[in-house]
Amino acid sequence: MENIEKNNVQSALKMHKGYSQVFQPDKLTFGFIAPIAGYPNGPIPNMNIFEKVVRQADQSGIDIIWLRDVPFLDPNFGDAGQVYDPMVYGGLLAGMTKRIAIGTAGIVLPLRDPIIVAKQAATLDQLSGGRFILGLSSGDRQGEYPAFGSNFENRAERYREARGIIRSLTEERFPNYTSEYYGNLNGSLDLIPKPVVNHIPTIAIGRAGQSIEWIGENMDGWIWHGEPARHISLRMKQWNDATDGIYKPYGYAHFFDLSEDPEAPITFGPNYLAGGRKALINFWNQQQKGGLSHAVLNPKPSFRPADEMIHEFGEYIVPQFR
Repeated sequence: MENIEKNNVQSALKMHKGYSQVFQPDKLTFGFIAPIAGYPNGPIPNMNIFEKVVRQADQSGIDIIWLRDVPFLDPNFGDAGQVYDPMVYGGLLAGMTKRIAIGTAGIVLPLRDPIIVAKQAATLDQLSGGRFILGLSSGDRQGEYPAFGSNFENRAERYREARGIIRSLTEERFPNYTSEYYGNLNGSLDLIPKPVVNHIPTIAIGRAGQSIEWIGENMDGWIWHGEPARHISLRMKQWNDATDGIYKPYGYAHFFDLSEDPEAPITFGPNYLAGGRKALINFWNQQQKGGLSHAVLNPKPSFRPADEMIHEFGEYIVPQFR
């Protein structure tokens, strides 16, 4: 029964427009963190240019735009993300783009009701024509938890349970479940709409307090961050063991800056990657050979105009990985 279910999920993922575009075996793809523009001098980006840049990214071959879940401005973190709520803003982006996938990186699941997340995710998937990917995290901003009246210490347990609830609601008709931290359903109610292929592609953003084995068993992919995430040979061995030989994508997220000098060497930091396009192409080619499926790039530290950066990335880098 378990193998039948896994086969059904893999078949659904192959039919999902967004997932099959962003994640393919032996192929590296690229996504950008919203607002796809630099704002190095402050925590709040200029959102007035965002829609123009998103349309440009849609046309340039970038595969996905990732929306972060940042409800508050926390001066200790110095970054407000794309300011707008990701699920609401994702609906707008679905209506103004044609090809690019829309993902969350990631919804802070222990701070949200899983029924509402399931409803929003299925709605976005339908409105985008199957281009939505649900990235889920447990959040790293501890100060937000008291504001929601939520317990920071049991966030890992609630993450696991909420993930199970979302699957029940989006994949079953009139489901039954009893939960410890959320509500209960007795089979008398059904959540509509369902996703386009009866399965929401769901990616773990970070570890969310979980073991790699749990992520490999219960999620459709994993995006990590930081310097250890770049050690592809080690990570891919761990990930392949955790996924039991089933293809599930592994990617990482970094702050990013594309140098104006195409010959500039790569600069690495703990969570930072920068350089000219030639060195980046060589580096990513090696990472692709090692098994990297997806690179999530956050250009917050960049001083370059966003349209200039996206134009160069789409013209010179993206075609090397098609």
